[in-house]
Amino acid sequence: MKQRAKRTPGDDGGRVFTRSRRFAQRYAEGVNPAQLPRILRRQASEAYAVITRDQPLENEPRKGLKRFLFRARVLFLGISFKLSPPRRILFATSVLAALLGILGGDMRLTVDRTQISVDTSGFWLLLSIAGLLLLVALELVDRVRVRDEIEVAKQLQHELLPHDSPRIGGWDFAHSYRTANDIGGDYYDFQQLPNGALALVIGDASGHGMAAGLLMAIANVSLKTALDFDSEPRAVLSLLNRALARTGDRHSFMTLFYGKLDPSSGELEYASAGHPYPLIRRSNGKIEEIGSGSLPLGIRSELPITSSRVELRRGDLLLLYSDGLPEATSPSGDAFGYERLNQTLAQGGTAQQVHDRLLAAVDAHRDSEGLRDDLTIVAIERTA
Repeated sequence: MKQRAKRTPGDDGGRVFTRSRRFAQRYAEGVNPAQLPRILRRQASEAYAVITRDQPLENEPRKGLKRFLFRARVLFLGISFKLSPPRRILFATSVLAALLGILGGDMRLTVDRTQISVDTSGFWLLLSIAGLLLLVALELVDRVRVRDEIEVAKQLQHELLPHDSPRIGGWDFAHSYRTANDIGGDYYDFQQLPNGALALVIGDASGHGMAAGLLMAIANVSLKTALDFDSEPRAVLSLLNRALARTGDRHSFMTLFYGKLDPSSGELEYASAGHPYPLIRRSNGKIEEIGSGSLPLGIRSELPITSSRVELRRGDLLLLYSDGLPEATSPSGDAFGYERLNQTLAQGGTAQQVHDRLLAAVDAHRDSEGLRDDLTIVAIERTA
């Protein structure tokens, strides 16, 4: 008969320690301790700005106790009026209970002429913690529901973007898209036209998050409608501009570059509306900018649009990108910039090599800094 090995207290302690360490690692997954203080300072500053944006701040005292009390009042009111009325009452009650617990309080009872004093500070603190935990739980439930809806919107947006590169002899493509938030406002697409030409488009909707994503979806539908009628750059941008101008307000606009490429000749007819100028790296290593200055789409119902032409010869590479590329910042706030962009592009290589090198350079520059804007890169090479 097999005998079971005896467990010693040391074995139990080792198992508890191992499980505790695994739990701690899983709980703190994705946290860089060296960057944590800086990230928390930045997020606290952003949170204060969002919470207090509807509160009058012009009379804030410069320093001292008055400034502290002013900010405490502004924070309390800012949080309160962003909650629903029942939760607002719960929040105020929890704060009041916390103050009673901090200030301390005795409850005096008289029994048979004997006075009994009971310290109630612990009760008020416990009541405050319970109320705040309930409030956090209620807000967390709302956030989970919103996150589920955002995941659906994120999947729908993903379906609007190209999954594969066009298969055209003599041409190579490399492209990628990163969002600063769950929902992005950048947009790019490739559309094969009936006459054999290829429509290229890249755009950037104003703002971030859901609003920018909705604007991007409207642009996608409008572009496909425009291509059914007239694929010429001026006609496409004019129709997109009218659609966006009727949909949003003056704060809803979109920069966009549209090109119509003839794969056989390499001729690219294009028009641009406020988008960062695309770059061409010629086969001899020279870098050229193409595009022209213009207002973004959607600001005015009628927008003067001009088109131009350029030839992509064998060995040339066209780079389309959104402003999230040059504006990517390092932890110190230094932007990646157009100079680094040109230097990285000038090193040459295939479309995939240039694309990968740019992403690697941006990631190295950002280090642990998150993206503040969506980032799109499209590299198109006419192979030699």
